[in-house]
Amino acid sequence: MKDEPTNTSRRDLFRLASLAAAGLGLAQADPPQRSGAASMAEVKFQAHDAVRMGFIGVGGRGSSLISNFSAIPQVQVKALCDVVPDKVTRAQNRLAKAGKPSPTAYTNGDHAYEEMVKRDDLDLVIVATPWIWHVPMAVAAMKAGKHVGVEVPAARTIEDCWALVDTSESTRRHCMQLENCCYGENELLVWNLVKAGVLGELMHGACAYNHDLRSILFSNEGEGLWRRFEHLNRNGNLYPTHGLGPVAHYMDINRGDRFDYMVSMSSLSVSLQAYRKQHLKPDDPRQKEIYREGDLNVSLIHTVKGRVIRLEHNVSSPQPYDRINLIAGTKGIFRDYPPRIYVDGSAKEDFGPLDPYKKEFEHPYWKQVGELARELGGHGGMDFVMAYRLIQTMMQGEPPDIDVYDAASWSAPGPLSEASVANGSAPMKFPDFKRGKA
Repeated sequence: MKDEPTNTSRRDLFRLASLAAAGLGLAQADPPQRSGAASMAEVKFQAHDAVRMGFIGVGGRGSSLISNFSAIPQVQVKALCDVVPDKVTRAQNRLAKAGKPSPTAYTNGDHAYEEMVKRDDLDLVIVATPWIWHVPMAVAAMKAGKHVGVEVPAARTIEDCWALVDTSESTRRHCMQLENCCYGENELLVWNLVKAGVLGELMHGACAYNHDLRSILFSNEGEGLWRRFEHLNRNGNLYPTHGLGPVAHYMDINRGDRFDYMVSMSSLSVSLQAYRKQHLKPDDPRQKEIYREGDLNVSLIHTVKGRVIRLEHNVSSPQPYDRINLIAGTKGIFRDYPPRIYVDGSAKEDFGPLDPYKKEFEHPYWKQVGELARELGGHGGMDFVMAYRLIQTMMQGEPPDIDVYDAASWSAPGPLSEASVANGSAPMKFPDFKRGKA
């Protein structure tokens, strides 16, 4: 709904972020099991001839998603919602330039999305807004009878993770986390390697979101208007899913294995302070902000099957972009950034390139639409492959690749890491969001 909040909305964002942090989702990491409706795991979409879509939030990320989804011939963009009318107008003009009908605009305040989701001509609603709005918007869309794709992280507290699961089950509508990194060319190729047994039985993985966002966090537009607030009252892994999603896929999390518990610790907080001292004027009010978020957060996740995942988060320090993307088994290991692989018995006891495996293990999605994906852009093409695959599952009446249990499980390290850090790196149990169901 909003990429650039109004002044009033900025105050609300700060207030809500503070209230959420005060609770920290610490009440109980694993609340009593709730009785719910039937599981949504492997539930198929009703097959569609066309997919009618509405978008909440048409700023930088939302606009990119509109471009990727609207490039699919069977997609019809029916409605756009944002609190900044000019952003909706720009998105409408881009669609018109591409020969698409102009969607209806919803721009009347923070809750205009509630009117949009009531439409009877929407099959799928996309939520691409500041994080604190993800759950209320996704819940509203599902209660209005719409499937929903929500940007990452899907939720910021354990209670909100449960809210997504409970609502999806009770409404029989899917809630899919839009984790584009699961659809990267290397990630899908390695997923094929893993499934073929090339790396043997899996033992451990590593993943991260290590990305220098200092200039974005202090920007006077876009994410700079809200994302820095997350650093004021939280201390943990604020953004776990880009690295964790692909590793969870390799390990069949929620499809044979499950996250069991995690421990977490954070470094001191100094990098944002050093950056603002160098780049902001001395009288800038942001100079007085106090950040609780440590520059580096490191977590260890233990799965029910005994696998271990190392998870990192660092958006405050000068560094090259790195998601690590490591997966290791009894026969070999793959590491990304740069991509390299070692398989037991190789003539040379050193990492080798991934390219020789491409001919046999390139994923069909990239064979089918890789050229168009690269042309459209969006994180190397993975954004379009994600959009293509989601629409394909809806057209063909298949279950989604990433369901509400993934959305909850992959988002849960956010609040669980905060709880662990706040309690001296104590172990924190993951809720069983599937309630023991297959």
